[in-house]
Amino acid sequence: MFADTLGRIESEQLDEPIVICNESHRFLSAEEFRANGTSCRSIITEPTARNTAPAIAAAAITIANDNPQTLMLVLPSDHVVKDVAVFLAAIEVAAVAARLGHLVTFGVKPTRPETGYGYISVGEEVEGASGCHQVLQFSEKPDIETATKYLEDGHYVWNSGILLFAPETYLEELSRLQPEIVEAVQKSVEAAQSDALFLHLDEQAFARSPALSIDVAVMENTDRAVVVPVDMGWSDVGAWSALNVLEDADKNGNVIVGDVLMHGTSNAYIRSDHRLVAAVGVDGLVIVATDDAVLVSSKDRTQDVRHIVAQLDQADRSEHISHSLVYRPWGHYHNLQDGPGFLVREIVVKPGAKLSLQYHHHRAEHWVVVEGQAIVTNGDEILTLSPDQSTYIPREALHRLENPGDIPLRMIEVQTGDYISEDDIVRVEDDFGRD
Repeated sequence: MFADTLGRIESEQLDEPIVICNESHRFLSAEEFRANGTSCRSIITEPTARNTAPAIAAAAITIANDNPQTLMLVLPSDHVVKDVAVFLAAIEVAAVAARLGHLVTFGVKPTRPETGYGYISVGEEVEGASGCHQVLQFSEKPDIETATKYLEDGHYVWNSGILLFAPETYLEELSRLQPEIVEAVQKSVEAAQSDALFLHLDEQAFARSPALSIDVAVMENTDRAVVVPVDMGWSDVGAWSALNVLEDADKNGNVIVGDVLMHGTSNAYIRSDHRLVAAVGVDGLVIVATDDAVLVSSKDRTQDVRHIVAQLDQADRSEHISHSLVYRPWGHYHNLQDGPGFLVREIVVKPGAKLSLQYHHHRAEHWVVVEGQAIVTNGDEILTLSPDQSTYIPREALHRLENPGDIPLRMIEVQTGDYISEDDIVRVEDDFGRD
């Protein structure tokens, strides 16, 4: 969905994007740009999550430092827009109001009594901005009876969360309504560290910002909000059940993705990233199997997955934080299997890239090249390894891995030791400025 978001803003009317993401997602974001052959202006990294109002403020301050009169389009990365041409045309409509000093949101014409979205009550058209309407009220996610009334009323739209405004307009309203956010974010930007494409916000300053969404902090309390109703085939994929609406179902109402077998199953969304999933005699379920977890939920309760996330957090588990596939500036690794005293992972190094010169206190490593060519620093030795060749890196040995070729280097690494963790890395030399 992030890649799709990047694709729909490849337009002459839009400049290179700025991405705001968590510090741990920065290399994943950068990899998406590389894989899509597109460029971005910068990637702003949040050291801690403080919700959307501070995140958007960081981008607004960065843009305003260059040109406070330009317009910024705020796009969540987990949306689906089927009619991109209609969306781009709506941006031109919204730009008129944004240049008049309004904060513009895009309202999607509802097609069903949806209880998973917020709603906006649409008022009269704004003078001097055809197609833009006053916002009468924001409404939180309703129950089914209220959602049905909104649909029948005809003057309500879904709140898409997509916004357009001038940075200075947003910062003015945010300063008036939530000055603590602007103060904290301003200091975090001033003290930020630049690292090539990345702008790392200062952690101490950013953490002092209140954690509020842009709707709660500004949009629900400003008299400068306007809405552009648009029918662009939009969906906020906030839950797995939403994918049923977007994908083609079979004659029994099932949507399947991956290796799935069914018998006597109806109205289900079933997805498998790796292993075979078999469903027998079930109705109205969402089943999602990745390589590190399996989710089973009734369709009408998929929003409640947050309660499972809370339990994972309380148990100090990592499934909700770290995926088994992890991106790094040099490529990525994929954890395949682990157990007491060992970890097996696949490592892929981009052409011309190299890992840091490092050593480990608690683990040894066994490297086997599967594809490509590797230059390995192993203590005092420098080795060139081809497919089917391997080397052993003992504990405390200074080592480095490099791909000198023009194709990706793929290898299998087996870590063994009494402590297997990413914090057992001592970097001596690193091309990416990491400690």
